Amino acid sequence: MRSRPNYLAGFGSLIWLFVVGLPLYVMLVATFQTRADYAANGPLSFPEHFTLDNYVNDLSEGFAQYFLNTVLVTASVVGIVVLLVPPLAYAIVRNDGKATGRIFRLFLLGLAIPSQAVIVPVFYLIDRAGLYDSLIGVVLPTAAFAMPVCALILTGVMRDISPELYEAMTLDGASPWRIFRQLVLPLSKSGLSTIVVFSSLQAWNGFLFPLVLTQSSENKVITMGLYDFQTEHGVDMPALLAAVVLSMLPVLLVYLFARRALVQGLMGVGGK
Repeated sequence: MRSRPNYLAGFGSLIWLFVVGLPLYVMLVATFQTRADYAANGPLSFPEHFTLDNYVNDLSEGFAQYFLNTVLVTASVVGIVVLLVPPLAYAIVRNDGKATGRIFRLFLLGLAIPSQAVIVPVFYLIDRAGLYDSLIGVVLPTAAFAMPVCALILTGVMRDISPELYEAMTLDGASPWRIFRQLVLPLSKSGLSTIVVFSSLQAWNGFLFPLVLTQSSENKVITMGLYDFQTEHGVDMPALLAAVVLSMLPVLLVYLFARRALVQGLMGVGGK
């Protein structure tokens, strides 16, 4: 028996497509207009004079440096998280001692502490360490605040691994390092993908730490570089939206390639 088409759901999908598509249309179309055309015709108008000057000017006027700085910060944060969180999660899962549980709960306190609440002591520490106005000064606190969530995700994934697999490798004489390398990491791919995506988004979209911990244009990241399009005479909207498009492309690509692993890791079923 054929099911009847759900016209109400289809109509709702069209409305949702319109709600999502209209802002994207406004953003993309504006990037191919001149500032004069955008001001004269409005944000919904189609370009009368198609141009790529907004993208060319953005890349030639410093935005390329901001983009490179953001890539360096993101890659460094992801590297620190991937290097430290998997061994930490493995130690927590395989050690049932009370001390380990207390340390893990203390570590998770980072989830309850917003970065805005500790920005003053973070600034003091970074300044005293001689890292103020440097990319490493942005990388370290960004990675630190991403690690509690990543540890929580990865411990949930590793706990889904069957205890019999651990016991089998132990009986075969495998060392803890070999179990971690040959068993835990391959079965935790979805969790690893999740923490990579999460930490990269945290670093790429970070605003507070770059705002407070840097000041020179050489160390600006994308979120701070967008301010350059606002002057005392107004905002260059086509150039600003072109910069937004350039900044969102890497994040969009990461999400498209890792969305399935991201959902599985957040649901805690990556080890099954």
